[in-house]
Amino acid sequence: MAERADEAPRKPSRPDPKDEEIERLRREVERLRRENERLKRELDLARRAARRQAAPFSKGAPTPTPRHPGRRAGRRYGPHAHRPVPTTIHERYAAPLPSACPSCGGRLQRTRVAAQYQEELPVVTPVVRRFTVHIGRCRVCGVRVQGRHPLQTSNALGAAAVHLGPRAVALIAILNKQLGLSHGKIAAFVQTQFSLAVTPSAITQALHRAARQAQPTYAALCATIRGSPMVVPDETSWKVNGHSHWLWAFAPPTATAYAIRRGRGFADAAAMLGADFRGTLVRDGWCAYKEFHHATHQSCLAHLLRHSREVVADHPRVAWPARVHRLLLRALALRRRRDHGLVSAHGAAVARGRLIGALLNALARPGHTLTLQRFARHLTTELPAIFSFLFDPTLDATNWRAEQALRPAVVNRKVCGGNRSARGAATQQVLTSVIRTAQQHHLSATDVLIQLLHAHQPIVSPALQLRAQ
Repeated sequence: MAERADEAPRKPSRPDPKDEEIERLRREVERLRRENERLKRELDLARRAARRQAAPFSKGAPTPTPRHPGRRAGRRYGPHAHRPVPTTIHERYAAPLPSACPSCGGRLQRTRVAAQYQEELPVVTPVVRRFTVHIGRCRVCGVRVQGRHPLQTSNALGAAAVHLGPRAVALIAILNKQLGLSHGKIAAFVQTQFSLAVTPSAITQALHRAARQAQPTYAALCATIRGSPMVVPDETSWKVNGHSHWLWAFAPPTATAYAIRRGRGFADAAAMLGADFRGTLVRDGWCAYKEFHHATHQSCLAHLLRHSREVVADHPRVAWPARVHRLLLRALALRRRRDHGLVSAHGAAVARGRLIGALLNALARPGHTLTLQRFARHLTTELPAIFSFLFDPTLDATNWRAEQALRPAVVNRKVCGGNRSARGAATQQVLTSVIRTAQQHHLSATDVLIQLLHAHQPIVSPALQLRAQ
């Protein structure tokens, strides 16, 4: 009986309730960790989509209680603007009283006479010019020579003898490169408004011709960029023949040069600036710009402030991100006081030193949260470039110049998606650079392009006063 008792199977032991609870909690923690990571990724994507320049115009549902459009009444409204009275009158018309009252038919008595002005566009019809071109040959060397009138923009004859004039080509370039109209819409516009029949393919050829004439001006622009004491670069995505490219903008105060390149790295930026660029780069946190070791750097405070606001929103109970945000705002306030003469140079230097010390103290204790530590590491990396604008009054605190330079390109990208060929990309970067630089010089881009189109050979625009290569 004892042997049988030993051979009998033992009963399984009951699991410990504490172990079951620990396992259940472990599974719950793992599930919450995965859920937290997923929500963080979705939040990051939503924030990036809101900032992305290619995002749709609508950013969600309308505000339930929107503010009334326009400026608010009161002391801060500002001056009430109105169109000034024209100094030149081309046509005069009278608007007499009717013979009787339109309401009751009674007699009318004139009480006063007022003036009203109307500024109207003239009816434009194309001007067709016929050039009688004399062709000859040198009796000594036998070279063929043909005459050229100053109003001509091309020496083409035969099948290519009919082409668009310089003002029409300049208008087409501005409508396409600055305002973002497609070739088809431009053709319809000039047909309805100017009775000028033109095809989209003719518009393409006209843009290529304008870019060919402006090529030396673009080269001089690139030389000006490389020699500028301060350059504000930025980049945005682009398409060339359906393939991903990047459109770069380099914007010092007096010029802007665009470049469409395959990559977004240091080599692409150095192709425009030069690897040994020794000026100041006012840039965002993209790593390619940090490889310009010979340059002085200014990190865009607008990007840092936006990042700090996001961290404050994610950690409203933590004081550290709000403290960093206030320090960055104090730096901008110090700049305003310095520029308005409200603080002396010595006072600005003392306040600058206190700001740097306060930021160093804050970066030493960011907290234990991974997001706060990541932001602190980013600020530590950017620290030598955060307050450069407080040392040099000529520097910008943000990269607003490049951001504004990219806006017309973004509008163009929304319409056409990019360029269909490498030649179209080259035309894009040349014409947009010339048009944008003309705006910075407060010149008419139309006049600049007309001057370039009239030149017998491609020249550097004398109106833009660019640095020679």
